[in-house]
Amino acid sequence: MNGAPLGLSEKQVQNAPLRIAVGIATSGRPLILRRVLECLRKQTRVADAIVVSAPSMADVSGVDTGQPELRCITGDRGLTVQRNAILRAASDFNVVIFLDDDFVPCSRYLEVVEQIFQDAPDVVVGTGRVVADGILGPGLDVDDALKVLREDGSADASTRDIVDVYNAYGCNMAIRLDAVRAGGLTFDETLPLYGWLEDVDFSRRMAVYGRIVKISAARGVHLGAKSGRQSGRRLGYSQVANPLYLVRKGTCSRRKALKLMSRNLAANIAKTFRPEPYIDRAGRLMGNIRALLDLMGGRLSPERVLNL
Repeated sequence: MNGAPLGLSEKQVQNAPLRIAVGIATSGRPLILRRVLECLRKQTRVADAIVVSAPSMADVSGVDTGQPELRCITGDRGLTVQRNAILRAASDFNVVIFLDDDFVPCSRYLEVVEQIFQDAPDVVVGTGRVVADGILGPGLDVDDALKVLREDGSADASTRDIVDVYNAYGCNMAIRLDAVRAGGLTFDETLPLYGWLEDVDFSRRMAVYGRIVKISAARGVHLGAKSGRQSGRRLGYSQVANPLYLVRKGTCSRRKALKLMSRNLAANIAKTFRPEPYIDRAGRLMGNIRALLDLMGGRLSPERVLNL
């Protein structure tokens, strides 16, 4: 899709002021969440609203809920369920930026996203540049992230540098809400708990309305915090069940699904006997095997992970 989305002229979109909300789905990480919220208050362009969705108030313990721009809502646990709660709460905004509760944005993150969404009316989803990702190792802390961002050599990247991508990375994902409203879109709650690949599914459904892009100057660090994550067995099941579900749904190519499944299965097999101390490889492999058995028995479904 080219040009201004949803029947608006390009000039109308570019001249219209944007109301931007930040949405954070959180669970079991109140200390990290508080530090991330501190970073958001120091943005060069502050959010018009911050919506935190949590299973209980214990998950936001210590957070200053009296801040006028901050709204904490509680409800059922699960990334897709919690993000849908954020979409409802932010329904009258122009853009919602979904950040993981362990994603630390650079100080200009919101400023850069706003400029792209104003200057490029055909962009409906934007994802930033992750300059360090603790998910690939034992994890990082907030101080590590701030140091990485201070020393990042791409700090002066042009705010207009964008490139089209297949999907956004769910740890930092900006969404134009006109497109969400036009399609009546929500996150697929068939993907429970951690909701693995929910970012691929939502991005490909948004692609009907415009471009999915990576924004070079919107930088950040994903801590990859290990607390609050699902069991290895459950993740292993999702590593097989979720991509195959998205293939049937039409939001993930067979090639991409096969690449994801084969890479994860190979890693789980190869490292089961000498696992990383921060990854339950044996549990993931058991989950992979359970999902393959369910596939052969015609019972495979993302929601069966709830029974593991």
